[in-house]
Amino acid sequence: MTVGQLVAQEVRVRVRPVPGASVSVDADGHLEVLTEPVCPAGRFRCGPVGTAMWIALRQQDGDIEAAARMLSALWGTDPANTRADLDIWVDEMRDAGVVRSEPEPPPHAP
Repeated sequence: MTVGQLVAQEVRVRVRPVPGASVSVDADGHLEVLTEPVCPAGRFRCGPVGTAMWIALRQQDGDIEAAARMLSALWGTDPANTRADLDIWVDEMRDAGVVRSEPEPPPHAP
């Protein structure tokens, strides 16, 4: 692989819950993610839209782009706007200490 190919290669990451995170959704669709030990930096709550984002992200194995496409199709929204909203939401969850980014493993060579 040339240097140019390496530079052009996009580094993809997956967003995953931190180890030990517990998740609950109440009857009204509100999500709560807690980490151990429970402290303000290890607790995150959101409403039904955030819950849908969490579910989409988990269904897509932490792939933000795939989750955004899925939500955009479900909601009938512009994919770029959905991705921007999801990026902001993921940043908030990362700041709260309940998710982390992990590099996606490189594809296997044939």
